[in-house]
Amino acid sequence: MNDPSPSKFQIRLPLLLALVLTAGMFIGQQLPHFDSHIRLLSGRSQAGPIAGTLDEILRYIEARYVDSVNVADLKNGAIEHLLEQLDPHSVYITPEELAAVEEDMSGNFEGIGIEFLIVDDTLQVVTPLTGGPSETAGVLAGDKIVSIDDTLIAGVKIDNGRIYNLLRGEKGSTVRLGIRRGYEPNLRYFNIIRDVIPMKSVEVAYMLDAQTGYVKVNRFSARTYQEFMEAVRPMYEEQGMKNLVLDLRGNPGGYLNEASDLLSQFFPADKLLVYTEGRVEGRREYKSSGRARFNIQNIAVLIDEGSASASEIVAGALQDHDRAWIIGRRSFGKGLVQEQYPLGDGGALRLTVARYFTPSGRCIQREYNNGEDYDAENERRLANGELSDAHKIAIKDTTKYYTGLGRIVYGGGGVSPDVFIPLDTSFANDYYFNVRQQIPQFTARWMETADRSTLPGDLPTFLNSYSISDAQIDQLVVYAESHGTPRDERQLSACRNELKLQLKARLGKTLFQDKGMFSVLNDDDPAVEKALQLMRSGQPVAGQ
Repeated sequence: MNDPSPSKFQIRLPLLLALVLTAGMFIGQQLPHFDSHIRLLSGRSQAGPIAGTLDEILRYIEARYVDSVNVADLKNGAIEHLLEQLDPHSVYITPEELAAVEEDMSGNFEGIGIEFLIVDDTLQVVTPLTGGPSETAGVLAGDKIVSIDDTLIAGVKIDNGRIYNLLRGEKGSTVRLGIRRGYEPNLRYFNIIRDVIPMKSVEVAYMLDAQTGYVKVNRFSARTYQEFMEAVRPMYEEQGMKNLVLDLRGNPGGYLNEASDLLSQFFPADKLLVYTEGRVEGRREYKSSGRARFNIQNIAVLIDEGSASASEIVAGALQDHDRAWIIGRRSFGKGLVQEQYPLGDGGALRLTVARYFTPSGRCIQREYNNGEDYDAENERRLANGELSDAHKIAIKDTTKYYTGLGRIVYGGGGVSPDVFIPLDTSFANDYYFNVRQQIPQFTARWMETADRSTLPGDLPTFLNSYSISDAQIDQLVVYAESHGTPRDERQLSACRNELKLQLKARLGKTLFQDKGMFSVLNDDDPAVEKALQLMRSGQPVAGQ
């Protein structure tokens, strides 16, 4: 597993780092597909002659066209064009892509269980995953992997994709790693037996204060509900958790039933959580199970423009039932439900079959008639000032819907927060972007020569007493300059404090894993601070 750790900047400003890949945002009902062919061959379809004509045309092109062409590419292009006429989330998944898609949503893969980072053409272990094969074999954080089986990987500019292929493999198979530890002259060799490795969708969980737990969910995979329960249980039973901050920022969605199972922990039995309805698919209601294991009192949900699909179901249900404060910025606006059908070529069709509706009856899907316009939504929000001013949030559907306590909410363009948190762009410049990318590699190099006796041995001391010096930032700047980012004093002055925060967060991850990183970031996060303020005030949601 490559190093997945987010930065505070990704939390604050995700749309300036990367565009949202709308094809990757989906909500699925996680249903078996045994009836797929029955539905497609039921006699309702009028596509038979069209499909035959398409194949016939492709055969003529392959046999007689003046130039050589890749018929497979032509066919894929025709399929993509066809689906573009429907909606942004109905997509064709090639056989090559399908394995990665299913792996991501299944919540596990088969491999050796490490987070790694490529530092100056060398693969360095960030951490062996707890309980995984690498940890069991004795691999340590900071180890450099020089060879994998008979393949030299150090100093040869190998890419992540090639490394994934070498490290991953069938459960029970063996891979031999050549590892350089510290400054030892000789390599150590480890024979590691691959196993099933869980991919965490609950990224971190810890107590913010004596009564409030924090849980960060990065997607809704097949194991999210189980992971959530496992994360909350010790906080609730052993640490006195009464309140919850649920962070769904940047969460692109996933399985609907995982979202509804998670929601069931916050409601008594038979509470409507969400319903779906389509042309062929009749209305289907999802209600709370009545099997809430924890008596969670106050809840705050953090959302932003990257929160989509299943994330919006959770936020919308909690908002409609006045069960939580929704804090942040307007969510993505994805209210379509997809089912995935296997295809004869080994790929799959992910087809929109229904819309989902929050308990009050609102559909939060935004307009998608113009595909380019749909994809540029986040850039437009930034340009029109919506991300920094709540009064500039555009209400696309003026139909009024009402929460259980009579508050007015709207659909047609995402879930609008109860408490708006503006986006901080004061430090955002090109120099920051470029230097920020070098922080993980710089930290790994810095730790090799650092005097560990000067570093705090526990997280509270690190958070309260340790600070990043100007000298460390200057070292980072020199490192970035040696890797192609010229020093820019003016832009550095604007982002120096943010770089200090990012560097401390990365050091926190190195010393205390994900809890260390998120503890640093959340300590300076206005959305988290606002959530804690509301929890401590005892102010009811309806008062917002």
